[in-house]
Amino acid sequence: MYDLVVVGAGPYGLSVAAHAAAHGLNLRTFGRSMESWHAMPSGMFLKSEPWASHLSDPEGAYGLDAYAATRGVRAEHGVPLPVDLFAAYGDWFARQAVPALDGRLIGSVAPAAGGFELRTEDGEALRARTVALAVGVLPFLEIPGPLRELPRRYVTHSSHHGELDGFAGRDVTVVGAGQAALETAALLSERGAAAVRIVARADRLNWNTLPPALDRGLWPSLRAPHTGLGCGWQNKLYADTPGIFRRLPAATRERIFDAALGPAGAWWLRERFAAVGDVRLGHWITSAAVTGDERLRLDVAGPDGTSVVETDHVIAATGFTPTLDRAGVLSPALRGALRRVGAGGAPEVGGLFESSWPGLFLAGLLTAPSYGPSMRFVFGAEYTAGRLVKGVRQRLRAGAGSGLPGRPRTGGKAPVAA
Repeated sequence: MYDLVVVGAGPYGLSVAAHAAAHGLNLRTFGRSMESWHAMPSGMFLKSEPWASHLSDPEGAYGLDAYAATRGVRAEHGVPLPVDLFAAYGDWFARQAVPALDGRLIGSVAPAAGGFELRTEDGEALRARTVALAVGVLPFLEIPGPLRELPRRYVTHSSHHGELDGFAGRDVTVVGAGQAALETAALLSERGAAAVRIVARADRLNWNTLPPALDRGLWPSLRAPHTGLGCGWQNKLYADTPGIFRRLPAATRERIFDAALGPAGAWWLRERFAAVGDVRLGHWITSAAVTGDERLRLDVAGPDGTSVVETDHVIAATGFTPTLDRAGVLSPALRGALRRVGAGGAPEVGGLFESSWPGLFLAGLLTAPSYGPSMRFVFGAEYTAGRLVKGVRQRLRAGAGSGLPGRPRTGGKAPVAA
């Protein structure tokens, strides 16, 4: 039986595995290294600053800057890095810090005596005393209701796409007003789409500004300190104090999670986006149907009433919703037993990233309603990884007791943050 199985091999899963390996845990890590990052279209860039995009290892030896140096590239503040370079960095990090990454996916996680039983996608069964679920964002993708039942031939999510060359000569409607929507629209225009339009509920587009220099004097730094989530004291609170965020009332956390760090485009994208001429703000799709000539008819509501748009394809760049109902890798019994927080159905997460089921630890987007906006970004992996592994070690030391993995917690004490 393994001490820990990490499910997922993106930034959070690899960071947790690196910390667990450094502590000598009997460990297995499953997943395709940086899969969703490798699947992004070429020509995309990181929105975050390089110094806020490190994966986490205990010694800090395998940062993005260290990898960039091996490629002869400087990871500089204010200079966007290609997404494919970041994906390759994650692969390099895995080779350096994560022993024996197994590229298979885990198909199911279920309670078992003394811990959990997991099954790989090809049917192998294995046991673990603890599990760290770090499945990234793809299970939680959000598509607007009127589009959900349409065939993928006509409607996709922005995360479904690698290259966008297949849309050359076609009419494409992109839904959303965040970085994914704006960058997808710009890339479609650059790659020969016949027409590209944006449809977004937002009444205006927000654009991040060029980040100020890191060394800019005492007073400007005090007024708006740099953080891994952008400048400003509010962002600093989100970035530096996720543990305090977790102690806020649930209603307050939910309100902040819904509103903080809303959709915005990167400063370096604005000029490229100017090629997208049809931008319909304050609009939303109320219904959609396939027409006789195999196009889509969209009824679009807006300030002046409802209009009709005919298009070849819709790409929904509408983000991700962290709800347990979409965490299909967990068995129905396990999902149903977990305590939830807020109306969105996200799991409640304890002080060291343990769920309400002892031994089941969570990382990444699923923890954002508990720990705050930083968990929606690579930046949050640094805060998460060491603390989660500390929780795993405490749970393993607890041994046989009221918190034995494999039993829902009804009493006794869970690991708590030091």
